[in-house]
Amino acid sequence: MKNILVLCTGNSCRSQMAHAYLNQFTAKKTNIYSAGIETHGLNPNAVSILKEDGLDISNHTSNHVDEYKSIDFDYIITVCDHANENCPFIPSKNAVRLHHNFFDPSKINGTKDEIHAAFLKTREEIKKYCKDFIEENNLS
Repeated sequence: MKNILVLCTGNSCRSQMAHAYLNQFTAKKTNIYSAGIETHGLNPNAVSILKEDGLDISNHTSNHVDEYKSIDFDYIITVCDHANENCPFIPSKNAVRLHHNFFDPSKINGTKDEIHAAFLKTREEIKKYCKDFIEENNLS
């Protein structure tokens, strides 16, 4: 089984969404991990927006990348510029490193509807990216 790490700043929102979709799209045929270069706990809006799409991440934890340094990853995907620029060295022999910066919906200050719209937009972008990644790498 392939090992995939999804990395962002706080492992609270974007990496958690990607973790859920990668699990769904690979039908658990891969080992998916998500982590942050910091830990911020799960963002309740991320939990909620995924629940709307039938995914439950309420039991996920916010993990620090150092917890996984003994795992040899096949893919390391950074989902924000900050994590990509500040990521510590991850000692995986042949990991393919990919980067895609997704907007951080947790930074929105607005009405409940504006916040929901931001999370929905980011969720859909991450969902598409994950689906395309799985198809392009024959991981389904």
